[in-house]
Amino acid sequence: MPRPPSRVRPGRAPLLATILLLWTSFTGLLPAHTPSETYLGLVITRTNISGQWDVARRDLVQGLALDAARIAALSPADFEARQEALALDILARLGVKADAASLPLHATDYFPVTLNNGDYLRINFEVGPPAMMPAVVELDGRVLFTIDPNMHGLIRVGHDGRLETVSFNTEHPVHRFDLAGAGAGTAWGQWLTFVREGVVHIWGGIDHILFLVALLLPAVLRRQANRWQGIERFRPGLLQVVKIVTAFTVAHSLTLSLAALSIVELSPRLVEPVIALSVALAALNNLRPVVQGKGWMVAFGFGLIHGFGFASALGDLGLTGGTLALALVGFNVGVELGQMTIVLCFLPVAFALRRTWFYQTAVMQLGSVVVTLVAIVWIVQRLQGV
Repeated sequence: MPRPPSRVRPGRAPLLATILLLWTSFTGLLPAHTPSETYLGLVITRTNISGQWDVARRDLVQGLALDAARIAALSPADFEARQEALALDILARLGVKADAASLPLHATDYFPVTLNNGDYLRINFEVGPPAMMPAVVELDGRVLFTIDPNMHGLIRVGHDGRLETVSFNTEHPVHRFDLAGAGAGTAWGQWLTFVREGVVHIWGGIDHILFLVALLLPAVLRRQANRWQGIERFRPGLLQVVKIVTAFTVAHSLTLSLAALSIVELSPRLVEPVIALSVALAALNNLRPVVQGKGWMVAFGFGLIHGFGFASALGDLGLTGGTLALALVGFNVGVELGQMTIVLCFLPVAFALRRTWFYQTAVMQLGSVVVTLVAIVWIVQRLQGV
């Protein structure tokens, strides 16, 4: 008996195999969430140094290095106790120096908190009192990155009515605070800190990047006879990109400000899955266009949700007044610099390749399929709290 004909059309099998291979590779490489933020705070007086450390639960779980079976075998109380023990051990090895003299550190209290970007454990601690008001305090946070090398954090130091805020990561884990002079505490230094944080946040947020890229892909194409074709001139594509980026900027700046000012607050359990959904819908629109020529409307609508995601970097620092205004402006500028870097790298290359099979099929269609599948994985993972 002859075999029934294959249902897969000739030439489709390699394409489907490629999609499956890319999906498997991407879902293994792309994280379900942006790297965690951790927050360190110090309050320095003439007689005392106290502090607070907020560490994400998911980082503590990662630091325990337990597989799913071993976690399931633990009782909730044991699992909680292991996380707390790990956090206390890490905190005890945090390096604090006053005028080059190492100071002992001990925890005074710990309790769970829900911050703008998830579930955290907050640990209050005291640092051994310095002999006198120090001129320089050094904070060495290298031990914090033993649980997640990709984590980055923000340090807030209050002294003599001043507030200094700097970011730190594995490349810059040690910071010195000159309590007697200027430096990071100046308005310019503070502003640059938040500009850098904005750039880091957009480049580290692969979901934000994929959403923006999915909207930009059709900018150098036009839909005709149910097919994508390359545009004739560069200017219409540029205008389309300007509309998309501007709409996204206005939207996320609005909700970022509302969230940072605590006027509107949304749970990350809602925000994170919806951000992943926005990535999927933007990519699907490239495959089966519903919104044509109005990508800016999609950018604005979902940009409102992305703004709440950006707010996780600022909402839990406890900034007020002029410092908060400085942070909002600097962070937004950083996000825009990060976005414009992506656009400047993307647009000339996309325009040059717009009429090729590579761009129209491999990049636009196949790429949109892969982005859709990755976003679906993110949606499931985020709904499950991964």
